[in-house]
Amino acid sequence: MLAALENGVKGGKWYSLMDKVYDPQNLEAAWKKVRRNHGAAGVDRQSIEKFGRRAEQYLRELHQALQEGRYQPLPVLRKWIEKPGTTKLRPLGIPAVKDRVVQTALRNVLEPIFENEFRDISHGFRPGRSAKDGLREVWRLLAAGYVWVVDADIQSYFDTIVWDILLHDVKERVTDGRVLALLESYLTQDVMDGMKRWTPTKGTPQGAVVSPLLANLYLHAVDQALEAAGLRVVRYADDLVILCRSEREARQALARLREEMAKRKLTLHPEKTRLVNATKRGGFDFLGYHFERGYRWVREKSLQSLKDRIRRKTKRTNGTSLSCIIADLNRTLRGWFAYFKHSHCWTFERLDRWIRMRLRSILRKRAGGRGRGRGRDHQRWPNAFFVAHGLFTLATAYEAARQSR
Repeated sequence: MLAALENGVKGGKWYSLMDKVYDPQNLEAAWKKVRRNHGAAGVDRQSIEKFGRRAEQYLRELHQALQEGRYQPLPVLRKWIEKPGTTKLRPLGIPAVKDRVVQTALRNVLEPIFENEFRDISHGFRPGRSAKDGLREVWRLLAAGYVWVVDADIQSYFDTIVWDILLHDVKERVTDGRVLALLESYLTQDVMDGMKRWTPTKGTPQGAVVSPLLANLYLHAVDQALEAAGLRVVRYADDLVILCRSEREARQALARLREEMAKRKLTLHPEKTRLVNATKRGGFDFLGYHFERGYRWVREKSLQSLKDRIRRKTKRTNGTSLSCIIADLNRTLRGWFAYFKHSHCWTFERLDRWIRMRLRSILRKRAGGRGRGRGRDHQRWPNAFFVAHGLFTLATAYEAARQSR
């Protein structure tokens, strides 16, 4: 497929792809991806472990069902999960394991076709790209004087994608009727939420393996139009900022963005979409960071999300040994620091103090005391005590990273 992409295909369209989807090697590779990602069981209650015990048989059955046109996906199981940093819940669709395998096989085939055309301004859910790439580009543009920012928020993006427009975009490159029918079967999958079952009429199911690819494809035309207009855009899935040199340019950019979104039947959130002068107090949030007056630090929601995770691990009634608690904390802190290590230094010092307070509160409780760790607890269990027990210290890691840079 990659060779064909380089040499070109007839008319720029793919007429025969289904055989590549149900190819045994592709299904095997898809299963390995699904297994690595773990994930919960779907409506059939079949877990990754259960599928794995008879994977060879199940993959053979999927191959035959796809080849003979008998394959039909099961309904998607809806679960509600917390939105980080808020008390709100957001829906997550969980397909059955076998459906995740087929979706991954389908994505393996479709992704190279569209990835070949996606623009460099798009960073989300793409091979070889990450949120860090988008953050670096934002920081570079701010330093270059593009300080007027269109901070855009697409209202209910995944839920408002129009199928006709999306499938038209797919058909621009793919004409294999069986592949198109398979893709449409995922868009129209029934959803089960408790005892309720219904069929959606628009949108892409959040949690589906193919959804990120389809979401990028749906905004590809917007990327092209904005890039052709000479605008500096950084997009990660449905998170989007446009960086400009002046307020006038930013207003024009916002008007152009609204125009392009309207063509896709999308709406910018009237309250969350705004123009920002990044050199003034207030700034803007993007991909977990807050940018303001030449600095960047962790946005409040991201910070609260981390604190919520730490609170769950450091309850005063925790009966686990201190060494085990710290080892568990370290896994979370190291991963978090790897992403937020470019934040301002005060972020880490404050967090370190708060984390040690949580640990002192546990020790205080075990020593028969009440309330939060404070006062003489700092002498009983000084900072060096936690360092000796192996606690990952964010401020120390920041200094090491800064000196390395």
